Amino acid sequence: MNNSKDNILSKIRAVKRTEIPLPTIGEFAHPADLKKTFCEAILSNKGEILTQEGFMEIMASADFPKRYSPIEAYRKFNTFKLPQDPHALNDLDLAIVQGQFGVAENGAIWFEEEDLIHRVLPFITDHLIVVLSIDNLLGNMHAAYERMDNNHSGFGVFIAGPSKTADIEQSLVIGAQGARSLKVVLV
Repeated sequence: MNNSKDNILSKIRAVKRTEIPLPTIGEFAHPADLKKTFCEAILSNKGEILTQEGFMEIMASADFPKRYSPIEAYRKFNTFKLPQDPHALNDLDLAIVQGQFGVAENGAIWFEEEDLIHRVLPFITDHLIVVLSIDNLLGNMHAAYERMDNNHSGFGVFIAGPSKTADIEQSLVIGAQGARSLKVVLV
């Protein structure tokens, strides 16, 4: 058995290979209007764009009795104490979280664990509001990957709209495995 393995490996090592340089990857065009393109992508992903007034209306309503935000400026709206055990988040109505950056071409928003406190937060809540700075909009995923900290090996995730699936009888179901709605407030 060992003889066969050695025979195969020696034949592989004997093959003469020619070095071929990697191709040069050119620049990819960015959308001219990042905000407009990002907003269109969020809407096509079944998400919503909120104005500051729309956000305040939601905070004043009784529609989301259990809500939580780790963002200092929005903690005044908290009605839910963050538990140590993330399993206890299963009845959270609304989470308000800060996105690190958004991608205009597809509406994806990047989060790392420190943005969320519990990495399960944007998936277990019924509804999700993301606060995102307009200055942190990028044109495409190439720019996004350049922006990501590759030296950081912790949890990170792109979220692009509410949870959805069309697996079941080819019918689109919103909120199948996560938040039933995603709303973005650009600041």
